[in-house]
This record gives sequence, structure tokens and C-alpha cells, in this order.
Amino acid sequence: MVISPSTVTITANLKRRRDSDDDRPITDNCDVVRRKINAFITSGEMKVTEFQRTIGVNSNSYGRFMKLKGPLSGNTNQVWYAAFRFFDDRRKAGIKPTKKKVKKDDETKKFDLSGVAPLPGEREGTVSVWETSDEIRKKINAFLREPDVMQNAFLREIAKFQPTTTGEDDGTKKKKKAIQSKQLKDFLGYTGPLMGNTSKVFYCSYVFFEKMRLKQGKPKTEMRRGTEAAWCAEGGVDTKRGAHRGYLCSAETVMVEDKYGQLRVEKGRGF
Repeated sequence: MVISPSTVTITANLKRRRDSDDDRPITDNCDVVRRKINAFITSGEMKVTEFQRTIGVNSNSYGRFMKLKGPLSGNTNQVWYAAFRFFDDRRKAGIKPTKKKVKKDDETKKFDLSGVAPLPGEREGTVSVWETSDEIRKKINAFLREPDVMQNAFLREIAKFQPTTTGEDDGTKKKKKAIQSKQLKDFLGYTGPLMGNTSKVFYCSYVFFEKMRLKQGKPKTEMRRGTEAAWCAEGGVDTKRGAHRGYLCSAETVMVEDKYGQLRVEKGRGF
């Protein structure tokens, strides 16, 4: 990766400003800054660790800020201001966002799943899902950061794993609907093991990454095995009932969700 001289200059300017009082007003809310960070990292111009060093923040602060959602969520986190300064300096220097360029042949190879047999229930769109929403979000973000991957190509590929429907009148197969970038953005914006579990992005991405895992011959992760154990009785992670639903508990108890999205009732504080 080649870093432009302008980026080097901005990095030096940021260091000088961190060492001084830079009280410029912040004109982007937290969600806008998060979108800019995601777009910048996805472009491949910098890796996450390099970006963290450049703006002068640690990985813990960065991780907490990026997991939040809401225009004011994270407004006390140093990442908000540091990242804003970085992008503001680039704007003032006339540096336009880098657009990832991918060769067609390289892209085709990246999405090649030939030789992988259909998963049980794949044709009907009923594949059992054994990953949480948070894990799929991690996989998507990591995949989109790879140099030979474009977001529109990813959406086009995962849309293939939607169930094939037929017309009510003549029984002919209906064309599968495209998965829109907004649907991806909405799904990636959630936080929680089951948040976004009814999204097409969640289901179709799971099928895609599972077939890729099989093609590459990679073993199941510890998290994957734990998810299988947690959801074994249900036949897979719930993809039908939204995670936004509420629950009634007695005054002495609270509902607790574990990292696999399973709920249990515990005694509340003070009881």
C-alpha cells in the first residue's frame, strides 16, 4: 500500500494539533463520523490499526465508539473528535475519498464458490443459521476491507442465496430481488447477538460465508461451536422473530441475554 504525501502531511499536522489546543468546532455528528471511518477503512487506504495510530487513539476507545449507534452516542469518546479532525484536514487539503478499484478477474476469483455442494435447505431458503448477528457483522466488515472486494459485488452475490419464489398464477420462477446498500448499512449499524436477525443480509451473508468456509476447508471457531450448542434445541439461530420484542418479568427479576443471543431470567439488583 502506498500512502500519498498529502496523507503523510496530514498525519504530521494531526500530531502537532494533538500536542496543542485545537478547539475547532465539530460539524459532523457521531454517526456521520462512523460512516466516514467505515468508508475510509473499506477503501483500503489504511488498515484499522494504522488509522488508530494516525489519529492517536487506542483500540479499546475505537472499538467502543464504532459499536455505538445514534448521532450523539459517543460524543464523549476521543475517537469522535480525533477522526473528525483527520477527515476535516483531508477535506481542507483537497483530498477526495479513495475509490477502491478491483479487476474483474480478481473479483470473480474472490467470489468463486464452485465445487461447494448446496447447503441443506439452500434451494428453499431454509438453511439453519449457526452464527450470531454480531459475528456475521464482523465477517462482513472484514471481507469488505479486502482489496479485491467491492460492496456492490458482495450484495449481488449474497442476493443469490434468497429463496426462489414462484408466481401465484403460472408457477414460473420469479426473479430474486436485489439486496440494497441501505439494507446492508442498517444491518451493520445494529449491535447485539440477535439484532438484525430477520434481515436478508444476515441470512444470505451466513450462507455465503459458510460456503466459503467449506471451500477453504477452515475449521469451526470456538464461537461457532458455542452457538451450535446454544441453539441446538431450536435447530439454529432464530431468523423469524425480531430481537426488538419485549418480555414481561416480575419486579424481582431481569432478563439477561448472553453472547449467543439466548435469554435467561435472573434476580435483579438488590434482591
